[in-house]
Amino acid sequence: MKIDTKFLGQVIVTPEQLYSFEEGIPGFPEEKQFALIPFGKETPFILLQSTKTTQIGFVTAFPYTFKADYAFDLSKQDVEALKIEKQEDIITYAIVTLKDTLPNSTINLLAPIVINTKTKQGRQIVLNENNQELLHYPLYPVKEGVK
Repeated sequence: MKIDTKFLGQVIVTPEQLYSFEEGIPGFPEEKQFALIPFGKETPFILLQSTKTTQIGFVTAFPYTFKADYAFDLSKQDVEALKIEKQEDIITYAIVTLKDTLPNSTINLLAPIVINTKTKQGRQIVLNENNQELLHYPLYPVKEGVK
């Protein structure tokens, strides 16, 4: 299927790349189907693109690339909504906020995107933590004495 994307122009996606978000994504409840589209082989970034609306696409990344000890618990409601049977069936992404340069960009670890690869369902989970550092977690470590 051909879709128009926010960042990559028109691309062909396969059924394996399509995921259903029954509740949409916070702020976009009408967007129910997204495709995961890699930006390339040598990058940790992947596009979460609405299949319906060109301008609704999110740069995401595997959060453990940037914070190796990242962890959170899924609620029973989230597990049921995503029909998770085994932890191996899920993959987690986080939305990247792009700034003027990549080193100034951040990743939102307070609202991960959890995808059940077996059932092809996804959901953005808003964690109940009050940690602003996780909301705008740096993609690159801040060097001492450099801002």
